[in-house]
Amino acid sequence: MTDLAQKNVLVLGGSRGIGAALVRRFSAAGATVAFTYAGSRDAAEALAAETGATALRANSADRAELTALVSSRGSLDVLVVNAGTLVLGDPLELDADAIDHMIDVNVRAPYHASVEAARRMNENGRILIIGSVNGDRMPFAGGAAYAMTKSAVQGMVRGLGRDFGHRGITVNSIQPGPTDSDMNPAEGPMAATMHSFMAIKRHARPTEIAELATYLAGPHGAMITGSMQTIDGGFGA
Repeated sequence: MTDLAQKNVLVLGGSRGIGAALVRRFSAAGATVAFTYAGSRDAAEALAAETGATALRANSADRAELTALVSSRGSLDVLVVNAGTLVLGDPLELDADAIDHMIDVNVRAPYHASVEAARRMNENGRILIIGSVNGDRMPFAGGAAYAMTKSAVQGMVRGLGRDFGHRGITVNSIQPGPTDSDMNPAEGPMAATMHSFMAIKRHARPTEIAELATYLAGPHGAMITGSMQTIDGGFGA
C-alpha cells in the first residue's frame, strides 16, 4: 500500500495494542509517523526502533500539553486519536476523580486534539477517533460512564465532520468490539461472556482495526465522514 507515502501522520496513544498496530501499518504504507505514549516508555522506544516512527511522551488528560504537541507536528495529513482509558464498576462506588479523568482522556482530549489539528491540517486530511461499540450498546452492568464517553465521541464526529467538510477533511470514528489487547485480552476472564454476544466468536486482532484505519485515511475514504465504522464481529448486531 503506497497511497499514504510521505503523509504526515500522528497517532495519539500508539505504544501498545491497537495503537502499536496503527503505527506499524501507517509506517508500512510509507507515511511519516509520530506517536504518543504515557507510561509505556520501553514499549514505545522499541516500536520506534522497529518502525522508524517518532515516539513522543504526552499526557492526553492535560489539554495544554496535548494541544501543544499536536501543534508542533505542523500540517498533518492524518490524526488518529487512540488514547483512551476504561473504568468499570458500580457507579455508586466508583471514584469520581477516576471518572473525570476518563472523561478528560476519552472525550475532551479527542475534541481538543482534533480542533488543534484542523487549524493547520492539509486539505483532504483525515481525523480518526478510536471509539467503541459500547457507544451503541452496553450489555452488562458497570459500564455506564465508559459508554457515555464513547457515545459522546459519536456526536463529536458527526459535528466535526460537518465543520471541516468544506476543506475535504473527513472525521470518523472506528468502533471496535472486543479486541485483543492488554486492556481486554482474548484469553481474559470476560472473554467467554463477550463472545456469547457476538456472531463471530473471537476477539478482533489489532491489525484488523489498523487495516480499516488505513482504508479510511487513504483516497478511498474521501466521501466517508461523520460516520461510525463498527468492527465488532456482530457484538452490537
